[in-house]
Amino acid sequence: MNENARSVVLFTGLSHAIVHTFELSIPILVVIWLLEFPVTTATLGLVVGAGYALFGIGALPGGVLADRFGSRTLILACLAGMGGAFLLLSFATGLVTIAVALGLWGVAASVYHPSGLSLISTSVEDRGTAFAYHGMAGNAGIALGPLVTALLLLTFDWRIVTRLLVVPAVVAIGYALTAEFDETAAVSVDGGQAEPMSLSKFVADSKALFTVGFVLAMCILMMNGLFYRGTLTFLPDVLGNFLPPISEYVTLFEPGSPLASEFDLASYLYVGLLTIGIGGQYVGGKVSDRIEPTMGLAVVFGSLVVVAVAFVPTARLGLPPLLVVSALLGFLLFALQPLYQATIAEYSPPDDRGLSYGYTYLISFGVGAAGAAVAGYLLSVVAAEGTFLALAAFPALGAGFSLVLRRWGDD
Repeated sequence: MNENARSVVLFTGLSHAIVHTFELSIPILVVIWLLEFPVTTATLGLVVGAGYALFGIGALPGGVLADRFGSRTLILACLAGMGGAFLLLSFATGLVTIAVALGLWGVAASVYHPSGLSLISTSVEDRGTAFAYHGMAGNAGIALGPLVTALLLLTFDWRIVTRLLVVPAVVAIGYALTAEFDETAAVSVDGGQAEPMSLSKFVADSKALFTVGFVLAMCILMMNGLFYRGTLTFLPDVLGNFLPPISEYVTLFEPGSPLASEFDLASYLYVGLLTIGIGGQYVGGKVSDRIEPTMGLAVVFGSLVVVAVAFVPTARLGLPPLLVVSALLGFLLFALQPLYQATIAEYSPPDDRGLSYGYTYLISFGVGAAGAAVAGYLLSVVAAEGTFLALAAFPALGAGFSLVLRRWGDD
């Protein structure tokens, strides 16, 4: 890579990690909000789900704005908006402020993926390598972001922690303002810059895109998104109900010390689950290269049905079974990502690949965010076991849609 490419990869990688750090720190904060504010899981699920929904809904207009104003400008606005939202969150004294802050975060974060991927595609010639680094940075944010949040909560109040999480965004903004890179360095290699997306072109391309195969792929994405948000949003709180005091297994802190009272083992199990998910992404990618992605999706979705049904009964058996079933959940949940990405590529035309991935984020993150509200309501009505049994319907439907798409593709 040349200097221009390295600058772009560093900027987009850092920004990608920050987006997912904010995204997956929220479930850890949810545990604290349930204790600090007079709110039910159903209500908080609606609030968090709304923020996550905006994260997905803004992906399509974000791509159009990136074409009009430039990717660097949009990513800078994204970083500033996310930082400002979490700064506002640190002053929350009730649910209204939390709702507004998470909504602002969702709007700001929504423009990142279309802008970041667009910037790499137009400025880096070695795109495959750049996309790989970009994905690795996102994985780092997924795993390390919640870990950093949990560690900071050992020492600081949650409001201070949310302010500290703004610091990386400020650093990324500072780097972007001082670094010099050409956003269109790789465009000439491909024979010129593509025409900007107009409303008429957007409508025409969307109509051409929505074939039977693509619609089925969107249904698969919807089931993935609903199950992803439904399980992860309240998972730290759910895990806390099954974990014994850590002092029963190992002495990390003096009994009765401030650190001992603040240590939440569930948050670290949640982080471990997300970290194992990185391995799931790798295996899922390898599988998608060896067999039909739709078959891989059917197998992974089917496995998730079993894990979801067995999760609570297994968790009740003790710590070792809980660790095993949590690891399986994290591994399988993230193994879906490369499989559905390969499926989208297979059932969308190359000329509309960017638009197809815009719809991908809209459906998976936008519509899928309703899973948080569904899980919050279920937890308040039927507790954890009933919630996981109900959520198992999503991967079951996902497996069905995958088999239908495979059959349709063969025909």
